[in-house]
Amino acid sequence: MTENKKKLYCYILKLRPAFYRKEDWTDKEVEIVGIHFNYLKDYAKKGILFLAGRTVNEPMTEKDLGIVILETETEIEAQNIMENDPAVKDGLMTAELFTFSLALMRRE
Repeated sequence: MTENKKKLYCYILKLRPAFYRKEDWTDKEVEIVGIHFNYLKDYAKKGILFLAGRTVNEPMTEKDLGIVILETETEIEAQNIMENDPAVKDGLMTAELFTFSLALMRRE
């Protein structure tokens, strides 16, 4: 039997202040968010994305955030996924990576 060597990592996304108000978004920002969503969806299909979501306030503030939890073999792999996230790469959001430890989870 092989041991699962994958670990959980999370990255916290923060919207750049210039984009807190949806009224300030152009078609470009809307497009980037759509590409970002599909990027994460692809990792969900590959079994790498564990969870993704965000806080919901309007207008958004510096307290709002998105969270992406990944299950990867290395921190470098998680770092590469984060750095290539279109929302990060195109400057809409900033991101910071953390090692993540799951303590509790609801069981159905």
